[in-house]
Amino acid sequence: MVTQAQRRVGLVLARASRVLGEEPYYHEFLEGLERVLAPAGVSVLVKVVTDREAENETYERWAAGKQVDGVVLVDLTTEDDRVALVHRLGLPAVVLGAPSTASGLPTVWTDDAGFAREAVRFLAERGHEVIGHISGPMSFVHTQLRREGTEAEAATRGLRLLHGEGDYSYDSGRAVTADLLGGGPTAIVCDNDLMALAVLDELRERGVAVPGDISVVAWDDSALCQLAVPALSAMSHDVGRIGELAARALLDAMTGAAPAVYQAPTAHLVARASTR
Repeated sequence: MVTQAQRRVGLVLARASRVLGEEPYYHEFLEGLERVLAPAGVSVLVKVVTDREAENETYERWAAGKQVDGVVLVDLTTEDDRVALVHRLGLPAVVLGAPSTASGLPTVWTDDAGFAREAVRFLAERGHEVIGHISGPMSFVHTQLRREGTEAEAATRGLRLLHGEGDYSYDSGRAVTADLLGGGPTAIVCDNDLMALAVLDELRERGVAVPGDISVVAWDDSALCQLAVPALSAMSHDVGRIGELAARALLDAMTGAAPAVYQAPTAHLVARASTR
């Protein structure tokens, strides 16, 4: 292994069409990660690859060269092969996601289904009966949980829910918005801030008033949401704190501690000018 002064942990992001700079979430997450790791003498190695195969090859290469002492796994899928891979490679790892995906690894867990219900409830209480939901990729477990949450709350309240699948990118947000408009939504909830910004731009170009005609809610409350015109209502998560929890979980895993579930802080919906 590398010496204490040289310890590093790795984060690989598999992104077909985006770069890290487009994702405010991961900037905040990394800041939280480094706040805990840096004082412990641990640096963070971030790599962006094009697909899951390249991601797995990165873990294989890192482990073979003893380049990292642990990794953070994100965007878990059902029966994700990365969990078995890091076990086989002997790499300490932390999962950012539901404990059901972790299979013996520590997790930092966010109540995606519960917070999705809160977003729908927020809109229902403001009189919306037809709500569009632009999700991320449905292969991700956290996306499935959010969809389950939105569907459950919509069913409880007798609302009509329109679903469209994006990939968290700006372009996908615009394309899915165009598809959803035929269903007559009076509100649209997006699974991240970039897609919500795309919704605003698509509606503006079509002459649809926000929030007069359609209200818009983002999942991640970033500076982009606050600076948007109109400012975006958003489900606000303490992403920096999530990064800190992941760092502490990873430090524990690197010392051989038993895997545990680390509960992320409760999110809350911040109402701004994009909702009526």
